[in-house]
Amino acid sequence: MTAITLGVGCDRGTSVETIREAVDAALRQAGQRADQVTAVGSITLKADEAGLLALAAQHGWPLHFYTPEALAAVPVPNPSETVRRHTGTPSVSEAACLLAAGAGTPMTALIVEKLRHRGQDGRHATVSIARKTP
Repeated sequence: MTAITLGVGCDRGTSVETIREAVDAALRQAGQRADQVTAVGSITLKADEAGLLALAAQHGWPLHFYTPEALAAVPVPNPSETVRRHTGTPSVSEAACLLAAGAGTPMTALIVEKLRHRGQDGRHATVSIARKTP
């Protein structure tokens, strides 16, 4: 069984349902399961995001939050100037899942680069998945 990590970014106030839908869609796309997730990464700005905290707690996934500076130092395939303007880093989900996978994990470990999902609450969540480094 392949160990994987998730990176999650979302709008402020995104519901647990919207984040769950985004995670489920990313897992389906990758052909992976929730019980393979060993960690979830996001940006420090989301450390109090109720939907993200609730989903991680429901699954027992450890959460790791990274500063914008740490995330910005990670090379990613899909940097975004819009994300940089709002957060101070060009990537949240891709960079966070690579950091959660282990120091020095290359972008080639990404098995889902950046899946965007808009929920019925009108909020957006972005999920990336990486293979965990042994």
